[in-house]
Amino acid sequence: MIFLIQRPAAILSALALSAAIAFSALPVLAETPEEKGLRIAHEGEGRDKGFGNYAADQTMILRNKRGQESERNLKISVLENEVDGDKSLIVFNRPRDVKGTAMLTHSHKVEDDDQWLFLPALKRVKRISSSNKAGSFMGSEFAYEDMTSQEIEKYTYRWLRDEPCGEYTCWVSERSPIDKKSGYTRQVSWVDQEEYRVWKVEYYDRKNSHLKTLTVPSHQQYLGKHWRADEMLMVNHLTGKSTRLIWQNYVFGADLDDSDFTKVSLKRAR
Repeated sequence: MIFLIQRPAAILSALALSAAIAFSALPVLAETPEEKGLRIAHEGEGRDKGFGNYAADQTMILRNKRGQESERNLKISVLENEVDGDKSLIVFNRPRDVKGTAMLTHSHKVEDDDQWLFLPALKRVKRISSSNKAGSFMGSEFAYEDMTSQEIEKYTYRWLRDEPCGEYTCWVSERSPIDKKSGYTRQVSWVDQEEYRVWKVEYYDRKNSHLKTLTVPSHQQYLGKHWRADEMLMVNHLTGKSTRLIWQNYVFGADLDDSDFTKVSLKRAR
């Protein structure tokens, strides 16, 4: 009697073990390169959420192909918007010929970004057309579209490979703008697997030629979480020109709100 009770249980246990072994032998569906590239982008964005706002000083050094340099000083303020894209305001302080020039950007996750430029000599605000987003920002090697928050929804992604980058290992991924008015067909970025910091980006133009390379020599961590660049160098391989941005005096939790990022505030920005 005992034997009859135990036997079905033993059979069921053996069947369950066999099924578990067979299931574990099935191949696990791996991520596609596109899924992995998108996951890396989402993880990097998620780690930086919650910074609120910040202000920083910038030194912009323009270098022509003959090695001659000119320097500009500016201030940038950024307001986080977790529902839509972030807002930013850039104001030039020196030299005198660009003093008071300011650019306001309202980034969007799906729609075209809104950008306005205040020109003090003309005393008017000029809207930057979306068809001109590939244009040079104030004579630098950064385009207008480079100066917006890089919202994930505006690109498709593809992981290419893993490779060493300095003392780290980086994911090398490609992203392609969805907007056909972008000046780029694709961008290849190196992001470290430790903190998701961007160390290098290669930009390819509409002819798929390697147009520019951005390198970031170093970063600093703020509030125990948020990484920001100390310096950025954008080199234009077609013209031989370059622009270096040096970031200083980051202040997180600055006294900023939506009223500081309007066309009215653009005119009085100092």
